[in-house]
Amino acid sequence: MRKLIVGSRRSQLALTQSQQFIDRLKEVDPTLDIEIKEIVTKGDQIVDRQLSKVGGKGLFVKEIQNELFSRDIDMAIHSLKDVPSELPEGL
Repeated sequence: MRKLIVGSRRSQLALTQSQQFIDRLKEVDPTLDIEIKEIVTKGDQIVDRQLSKVGGKGLFVKEIQNELFSRDIDMAIHSLKDVPSELPEGL
């Protein structure tokens, strides 16, 4: 069976939420081989300015979406509050 790669932000909250999701998937199918790929986003890198003045929504998702588009990950886990209301074509 092929390994599933789940993209997640590197924050402790994001990793905890991702692991909870994976745990639920494994309850359905314990044979799944799933790995979390930690991804640093632009929002994670900006520590000296208010995020709302840099671009607001989407700062925590673009790099993860790019990993999906390039097929480096199979699925992404986001906090809905970070996701823009309009998704890019293909998602």
